Amino acid sequence: MDQNTPAADQDAVYDPAVAEPRWQAAWAARDCFRAADVPAGDKPKYYVLEMFPYPSGKIHMGHVRNYTLGDVVARYKRARGFDVLHPMGWDAFGLPAENAARQRNIPPARWTYDNIAAMRSELKRIGLSLDWSREFATCDPAYYGQQQKIFLDFWQAGLVERRLSAVNWDPVDNTVLANEQVIDGKGWLSGAAVEKRNLAQWFLKITDYAPELLAGLDALPRWPERVRTMQANWIGRSEGAEVTFPLTAPAGDIHDVSVYTTRPDTLFGMSFLAIAADHKLAAFAAQTNDSVRQFIAECHSAGTSEAAIETAEKRGIDTGLFVIHPFTGAKFPVWIANFVLMDYGTGAIFGCPCGDQRDLDFARKYHLPVPVVIAPADAGLDFTITDKAYDGPGLIRNSDFLDGLDSPAAKSRAIAALEERKAGRGVVNWRLRDWGISRQRYWGCPIPVIHCPSCGPQPVPAADLPVRLPEDVSFDRPGNPLDHHPSWKHVACPACGAPALRETDTFDTFIDSSWYFARFCAPEAATPTDRRAVDHWLPVDQYVGGIEHAILHLLYARFFTRAMEKCGHVGLAEPFAGLFTQGMVTHASYKNADGQWLYPEEVEFAADGAATARADGRPVSVGRIEKMSKSKRNTVDPGVIIDRFGADTARWFVLSDNPPERDVEWTESGVQGASRFLTRLFRLTARVADEAVQPHHESLSAPAKALRQATHRCIAAVSEAVEHFAFNVAIAKLHELANHLADSEKHPADPSLLWARRECAGIAAQLVAPFVPHLAEDIFARLNPGHPALVAELDWPQADPSLVALDELTIAVQIMGKLRGTILLPPGADAETAYEAALAEPNVARALAGMTIVKRIHVPDRIVNFVVRS
Repeated sequence: MDQNTPAADQDAVYDPAVAEPRWQAAWAARDCFRAADVPAGDKPKYYVLEMFPYPSGKIHMGHVRNYTLGDVVARYKRARGFDVLHPMGWDAFGLPAENAARQRNIPPARWTYDNIAAMRSELKRIGLSLDWSREFATCDPAYYGQQQKIFLDFWQAGLVERRLSAVNWDPVDNTVLANEQVIDGKGWLSGAAVEKRNLAQWFLKITDYAPELLAGLDALPRWPERVRTMQANWIGRSEGAEVTFPLTAPAGDIHDVSVYTTRPDTLFGMSFLAIAADHKLAAFAAQTNDSVRQFIAECHSAGTSEAAIETAEKRGIDTGLFVIHPFTGAKFPVWIANFVLMDYGTGAIFGCPCGDQRDLDFARKYHLPVPVVIAPADAGLDFTITDKAYDGPGLIRNSDFLDGLDSPAAKSRAIAALEERKAGRGVVNWRLRDWGISRQRYWGCPIPVIHCPSCGPQPVPAADLPVRLPEDVSFDRPGNPLDHHPSWKHVACPACGAPALRETDTFDTFIDSSWYFARFCAPEAATPTDRRAVDHWLPVDQYVGGIEHAILHLLYARFFTRAMEKCGHVGLAEPFAGLFTQGMVTHASYKNADGQWLYPEEVEFAADGAATARADGRPVSVGRIEKMSKSKRNTVDPGVIIDRFGADTARWFVLSDNPPERDVEWTESGVQGASRFLTRLFRLTARVADEAVQPHHESLSAPAKALRQATHRCIAAVSEAVEHFAFNVAIAKLHELANHLADSEKHPADPSLLWARRECAGIAAQLVAPFVPHLAEDIFARLNPGHPALVAELDWPQADPSLVALDELTIAVQIMGKLRGTILLPPGADAETAYEAALAEPNVARALAGMTIVKRIHVPDRIVNFVVRS
């Protein structure tokens, strides 16, 4: 008997604590999941990848669901004859490691690699079919050194730029913050009041690819429509006009204000012009006006994300400056408004209150006029605007030469008039902005640039890559340790040899995750990519990750791939052919009588559902079901679940209840139910394993035929469900198959039934293998003692078409379109046979009594309908 074959036992008990490590060791010993860089032979390739994790030190149930989803696909495709690449790595740079270093006085590298080791062990317990030989972390110099090469290639290709940029500066952490990291004007970590500064920053010119990135979304049919829409909105193509408004008097060297608008048809509805607090005209106005200066400071101290600005009260201040309308010559005041962003358009808008709710709210607040220039096509002359702007389609009015035109025609006419008067032009605008990649942090990939006072910024020579992070850094004072390191930044200029300084900023960590999928194709290559390997494996056939990455990560990866294509590192534009965004794992949250969050294991429930704290018996309030969160302690430790029930139970549960794109609620009863089913399946198949082996039977008893039909129909159903990511449907079909196998025990055990039962049990082992691989191996080994193969090495079972085909179909019988009965017919029954059977159906016959049939309708294998009259 093979050493992995469990001993026969009449009262066999499946013990996952014993079985799961045994099968994991067997897979590892036989290198079941290792992929060659460029496989030989003619097998089709399939690249499955889940978004790699940040090494926080502990996996959570979201990890279990995410990686199990990908594992099902990988195991299924491998069984279907594909060469599968299914790697794992670590998105390892980032601020949490720096914070840990400051708090615990340990190097970020040690904290990170210790966490990786812990999480690797936890992930291996899940039984994932990963090629661990390709593992890397983005903080490995071997990885980020290749990333530095890519950056220098981008620079040479004209895709990198260094320029001054207004940034959110945290004066305590001494770092730049993204808009989303400014909360109520304060740094999200330090709590310090954020300052606006102009700093020299490195940018990747993603805007060069805006049209291509937008058009490319149409070539991604296997991406969720929601994600494609989110990216399209973020790229934000719009057509409109750039309008020049002359100032009534020069403001220093500023003579006019440029405005981008998508609504040039409403220019005659102008009530004011508003500029961003960072606009150069605002700075001019602040020179002589203390109130303006104070208002600008207040804008800078408020939240700077689009979401924060959208929900904030609309406020402004009059600068005392005026602009001239390009069509009428009328004067309009220039305001600074807290809702105008420098990052979109030109940092200035013309306010048309009748057609924009934000402008209307602003105008009402500051008692500015609200001229009506657009109205619904059927509106009368008395149409007015009260507290709600009209932003729908309509006809233009009170607008001189635009009167009576609909909006599209008026836009075209207004743009033509602007161009005739040299007061503006038609333009296409993009919401997308270049990608600022500079971060004032230590724990990131060093930007491979040397600054020379004479030569300017110089690329680090290729022979000197990677530029490694120094290990002897101190976190005893705020700011970037690279800035105050005594020696690391002091180098010679590679061009002239004079004393120079290294760039001390590090890359935005989104860069690390923008090309890792290409490195997995050949992680040991001496260049960023091995072209033979990436040309073989890319694109990723199935990418799996959360919807929260719909915009930044996925958009940056699409851009990065195009830039790498330009530099010759890859030969394609789109990195991910298929994308699946999984739902979250949720759980109820609990608070004790003191308002403190409790872990689920700290709560117990009485028979009537009342919740109390285990510690003191006091009442516990049960909150809503929401995403598992460390802050609310509504988490479940996967390690505890694996200890109690085994990894397969956790895998089965997170896949079984809901479609994988929807959230799944983690419940104790649900986990116990999953465990009970797997135990039942094991016992059913163990009893089959104890039965005498029968030769193949051509002549089948009725129970044997029924069981074989159920088995082969299950093959077809599970195969189709897995192909379409309907894993919960596949699991439901496997429950049905287990019921059929159990029902077969009720019949006399003739030889053909015993043979069909063994076939059913063996196929069940293969069908459940993508979902519960350890149990599948155990079942298969018991059924086939001494068999040389593992289930992980077997081909996917093939359904016999003759057994899948139904002997009879249920046909609906309708009278005047209303269901009156059903009949059973063989597939393909002709119309006359269907009519005859329908007329003989008792309920139909009663309903037709006294009626005259004027028309008969037959939809083959589906419906019979009678049209009648009294």
